[in-house]
Amino acid sequence: MLDTPQAVLDALRENDGRPHGLHRTVTAEELAEAAEAFDDPALLVTALLELMAAYEFTGEHRKSPVVFARLLKLHETTPDAFSEWEDHQLDWRFKWVTTSLLQVPDMPLATVHGWIDRMRERYEDAGHGLQPVAAMRYHLARHTGTGIPDAYDLWATRTRTRLSDCEACETRHHALHQVSAGDDAGALDTWRPVLDGAVSCSDEPQMTQAQALLPLLRLGRADEARSHHLTGYRQVRGRTGMQEEVGLHLEFCALSRNAARGVEILAENRPLFETTGAPLARLGFLTGTEVLLALLVAEGHADAPVGGPPGRNWTAGELLAEVRGEADRLAAAFDTRNGTTAVGDARRLRLDRRPLLDEPLPLGLRTALTGPAAVPAPAPAAAPAREIPGDFAELVREARRMAAVGHPGDTPLWDRVAELAEAEGYAHDTALGPETRLRAELAEQRAHALYAEDRDRAARTAMEETAELYEEAGMAWHALVARTRALSWDVVITDGEEAGEDSGDARSAGPGLWDALDACLREAEQLLEKRIAAHDETGADPGPLPATGPTPGSATAEKYLTVLHCRVFAAYHVALAGAPEIPAPDRERFDGLRATLDSEAARLGVPHQRGAARMFAGDVAARLGDHAVAETELRAALKETETSGRPWRGTRVRALLAQVLLCLGKPEEAAELLHQALAEAVRYEDTLFPMAPTYLLLGHAGTHTGDVTGAVRHFSEAATRFDREGEPNDAADARLQLADLLARAGRQADAVAVLESVVGDESAAALDERLLAQTRLTLARGLRALDEHLPAAEEFLRLADTVAGWEDGAQTLTLVAAEAATSLALAGRWEAARTAYDRAFAAHAEAPNPPMLLETACEFARLTMDAHGAEAAEEALARLADADALYAAVPEDDEEFVHWFARGSIHYRRSRVLAQADRFAEALPEAEAAVTAFAEGGTDGEERRAEAVRIAALIESHGLGRTQAAVARLDEAAARCERAGLSEAAQILTSVREDLAAGATD
Repeated sequence: MLDTPQAVLDALRENDGRPHGLHRTVTAEELAEAAEAFDDPALLVTALLELMAAYEFTGEHRKSPVVFARLLKLHETTPDAFSEWEDHQLDWRFKWVTTSLLQVPDMPLATVHGWIDRMRERYEDAGHGLQPVAAMRYHLARHTGTGIPDAYDLWATRTRTRLSDCEACETRHHALHQVSAGDDAGALDTWRPVLDGAVSCSDEPQMTQAQALLPLLRLGRADEARSHHLTGYRQVRGRTGMQEEVGLHLEFCALSRNAARGVEILAENRPLFETTGAPLARLGFLTGTEVLLALLVAEGHADAPVGGPPGRNWTAGELLAEVRGEADRLAAAFDTRNGTTAVGDARRLRLDRRPLLDEPLPLGLRTALTGPAAVPAPAPAAAPAREIPGDFAELVREARRMAAVGHPGDTPLWDRVAELAEAEGYAHDTALGPETRLRAELAEQRAHALYAEDRDRAARTAMEETAELYEEAGMAWHALVARTRALSWDVVITDGEEAGEDSGDARSAGPGLWDALDACLREAEQLLEKRIAAHDETGADPGPLPATGPTPGSATAEKYLTVLHCRVFAAYHVALAGAPEIPAPDRERFDGLRATLDSEAARLGVPHQRGAARMFAGDVAARLGDHAVAETELRAALKETETSGRPWRGTRVRALLAQVLLCLGKPEEAAELLHQALAEAVRYEDTLFPMAPTYLLLGHAGTHTGDVTGAVRHFSEAATRFDREGEPNDAADARLQLADLLARAGRQADAVAVLESVVGDESAAALDERLLAQTRLTLARGLRALDEHLPAAEEFLRLADTVAGWEDGAQTLTLVAAEAATSLALAGRWEAARTAYDRAFAAHAEAPNPPMLLETACEFARLTMDAHGAEAAEEALARLADADALYAAVPEDDEEFVHWFARGSIHYRRSRVLAQADRFAEALPEAEAAVTAFAEGGTDGEERRAEAVRIAALIESHGLGRTQAAVARLDEAAARCERAGLSEAAQILTSVREDLAAGATD
């Protein structure tokens, strides 16, 4: 009940602790109304200042000047109602009024000038410097576009005063002046202290981060732009006082070709469409929205659903028309008020901008809106598309030519052949051979596509159909190769059906499979004999089997070696299924078949098949951990491939060799190979090359070479490509690795933004449960590192509910509940914190985790004292008693438990709790016990021992009045630290000793 002035004052204090938003603003309005009911001008002043702040930070600029006028009137009639701080605030908030009036187009400029004049008079009367007044005149000039140079010089050359805007905000405006003059590089240099975190305020760095996005993109500093988008958007998301900044992030998404991300941001900020209290900021939001929507419509997505004003569904085209109409009217209203075209010109400049990048900038974020109902994801980077012949016969011949040499670029040609051959009215040209042959070739392409999609059984069925069609067409070699390949695929079926003839385990491929493959080899040998016999009848020397260019259907080295290759492929998969201890028969079979392929390829002069044999050997060695052998084999494979005249066959060899080199500690060479592999995959249009895993490897290479920027870019690209390929778990794992890299690089806010995109919507439920749990744990810890304790606690609690359902989750639940308890306590949610604490101990009873709970109990004791003071000493001591019980339950011979550390930590924390409760006689023995325990840790415990000595000395001096004994204690400890090489610890102890000796108080 707000029935007394004290009740209103208490409610004002409580409201002051809330984040700015609708709840705080509505409450401030209610409290201002309640304060008016009492004859207490001082209470009303406090309530009106709170209300004005609420309006200012939620973008209610129409209302703020009205409240300020009431405060001025109160100051004129009852100046004694203002405290010294409130009197200062009155002077400070003159600036708020000027900027608020500029926000409203129906407020005449004469009124704005009048307020600035009144501000000047008040500052002169009070003896304040006039730099803040000059700043307001500059803001007015910049808004109207008139007299900017003179106004800027008048402001920038004056000395800052106590009433000047904070350094961070003034830095922002100085840099924006440079941007408007076309000096992006200079602006970014000016912004550096803000962007680097050296100076900040409640509005910074998030406002500067939004403003810096476009200059960074224009200068090609896309990696920095990505980082500031990730961290800056988190701080402005959904905030009504940050409409303009949200608009700048929308514009960034459009100009960096991340339209899907922009659509997602629109959906998250739909309530901003209803925020009308700051028309100029609203215009900035609408213009950024229009930049995004105009791009979507121009690229053919006018019907894509987007988030707009609540109450109806919107398409991009509909919302564009709505936003454009309102923004045009607002800009015209400002220009009419100002008598210039400055506002409209600035808007038109933004609308004329086009994307600054040729390809989407990888943000590392999972974007939910990637389906056809939203905004189609951009296609992966590729070389210019090969020109597809218009003549059907020429098209088929070119596809066959490329297929004969295994060129991956034949895929789009065969796709076009299939489209035309399956069209109504197709008439086959017999000059291309029998139609059955063409159908076989198309079935073969379909089989390979299914295999690439891991649809193993369907792929095998399609390849068996291919063999039948080739037989019907009289192409014995092609039919044999197709049958052999179908058999080899039988051992890799992973869709739950049986492999081979015995079981679904590829390792158990039965003798029937090998008998069938042996039959294929015999058939190949018979075809070779027939070919040789046919040549002998003519008396001509058949010569070596031609590797390329034979007439269709003839016996060739290519077909014969492909049969051998398929046999090795099957043996390779069976062997790997038994790794790391491959059964001897499987290993012997693989080695023998591989050696046959190698020797026959050498005899027939087909280097790429020799390369394949060496690649199989290298891959098996790598998977068994023999990286030296793997490197040798793969380098040999690459050399064979490079002499084959078929460079496209080297991409996978390079990628595999790069993995091995990473394991051997050669990240620079690995990165070079991976870049080459990616470039060749694009050059030769290899659409089946694993681009996403390769970018992931590049990310790892970057982390090892110290190229954090490159690693971030590559991990981000990998995650985006996994998204496009419909691999959500792989994408989430890539983002988890990206977040870990960002956190280790000191970019925790970036890491949190990435992880939030993984867990942020309903689609997260489709992820692997353990992977999602790890992501939540990492996110929660990241939020805690950013001092966002309540969101951290919420993530810990969600995770606790998840792991509570696991059969093996008790120990994990102990950890998670303990971390939740600490985060809740740090957030001031003590009732919930105590519940989580009890839950952690209950889980510990089922699956003990003493180190975790010991740390939690000690930390809980500390936080209890920090939050509630000496009156909570008994509760804090009870938590330390919990720690004692945990310690007592650990066996003395448990070598994995660090006894000295745990015992010392408990004594140290108890000494501080007792000292805070003024129980010094009890505190000193605990501090001394901590010193003794930490000493048992030897070198590892020396720094902790020094800290315990410091606390013991302070207790002894300030609590017990024995300063000389405390000084002696510190002298001994400082000397010990010097001997141990701990100069910083020694310096701290010496400083405390000098303070005590001089009679200083702690």
